[in-house]
Amino acid sequence: MSSNFDLIIIGSGPGGYVAAIRATQLGLKTAVVEKSEIGGVCLNWGCIPTKALLRSAEVYTNMQHATEYGLTADAGFDLPAMVKRSRSIAGQLSGGVKFLMKKNKITLIDGFAKLETGVSAPKVVVDDKTYTAKYVILATGARARLIPAAGLEPDGKFIWTAKEAMIPDVMPGKLLVVGSGAIGMEFASFYNAFGADVTVVEMLDRILPAEDAEISALAEKAFKKKGMRILTGAQVSGVKPGKNNVSADISGKTESFDRIILAIGIVGNVENMGLENLGVEIDRSHIVVDEFSRTKIPGLYAIGDVTTPPWLAHKASHEGIICVEKIAGQDPHPRNANRIPGCTYCQPQIASVGLTEQGAKDVGHDVRVGRFPFIGNGKAIALGEPEGLVKTVFDRKTGELLGAHMIGTEVTELIQGYAIAQTLETTEAELIETVFPHPTLSEMMHESVLSAYGRAMHM
Repeated sequence: MSSNFDLIIIGSGPGGYVAAIRATQLGLKTAVVEKSEIGGVCLNWGCIPTKALLRSAEVYTNMQHATEYGLTADAGFDLPAMVKRSRSIAGQLSGGVKFLMKKNKITLIDGFAKLETGVSAPKVVVDDKTYTAKYVILATGARARLIPAAGLEPDGKFIWTAKEAMIPDVMPGKLLVVGSGAIGMEFASFYNAFGADVTVVEMLDRILPAEDAEISALAEKAFKKKGMRILTGAQVSGVKPGKNNVSADISGKTESFDRIILAIGIVGNVENMGLENLGVEIDRSHIVVDEFSRTKIPGLYAIGDVTTPPWLAHKASHEGIICVEKIAGQDPHPRNANRIPGCTYCQPQIASVGLTEQGAKDVGHDVRVGRFPFIGNGKAIALGEPEGLVKTVFDRKTGELLGAHMIGTEVTELIQGYAIAQTLETTEAELIETVFPHPTLSEMMHESVLSAYGRAMHM
């Protein structure tokens, strides 16, 4: 195996492997170093397997409401079978990534990479063998944040991170979810669907704090309607496993649970690679980079969850492409975090792109806001999904689409329409003139724009 490359990428997640493919398309001799599973956490223990589990929950929920559609069905579930399906899908996609890397003639190096000072870029050392390249990209990802002092770390039985929550040994009767971001609410939704008594604890004043406040409020209402207990402005200060359950101190009150899921954020994988010796700037476990993913070290780049938020798989892939195109001498547009959509696949789904209403006001915009409820859409009613909202935020003076925020069925598929509109720098005028097909959920996107300008047709 050659030890000299144009580019070495450390990590094969959605940032790393996509960057590698784009690099080979541009004629760069590329290697990827991976210490664990091809496809990274997202493909093996994150985005994909969780969506497989959530799909089982969605089908099960629909089965329970079969009579509302004039159907009959016996609703039951097999937890090991659901987990097996989820793991099988992850394995299938990991194999697909291996095929793509082979197809694109990307060299795969197994092992843990360390960096040493090089001539034009850091040298990469794997198992005492040294590799050199003109450029190095760090795509090492992140892991669950733990707080050992408070007992908030996995114990192999009662206390889970997302990884353990994906391969449960039992369906817990009583479950505590610590943290109400996307990961926390997806697992809360999954276990709630199968009958677990779910409590969600969030230290901030509302759940899903990264979302628009109005959407967060609607989400909390929907989750409570499904039987979840939501505790905001609360904190878990101590956890103690027992013989048959685990106790947690929640704002001074002790309660017992069958299992606890930790979803309190992530920590970048930056340790033991020699980054400190190179002088790489790290802020709260994440590598500081510019808009083209460059660190302050010549020839060294970083992408994905090991860098700045938002910590999303598609953001990592996009950064990888921008980064490689910059390396290859092209002129890509710099990353714009405000144009990266976010999706939460709970029930109901939540999706957003751009600025929230308050965020737009905070940076000085005079805004116009449009809203359209699912109950006003024929397709939503026909689907039996009449609860939800589409919200759009525009600059009053220019008509710029500043942000869009949705809650309801299939909004994770709808949000890309607004993402495209933002990329094209579309104003309300083009959106109003666009013909949306009927009957579709997408009509609500049109109606929300119309609502912002006093022209809504169905409300």
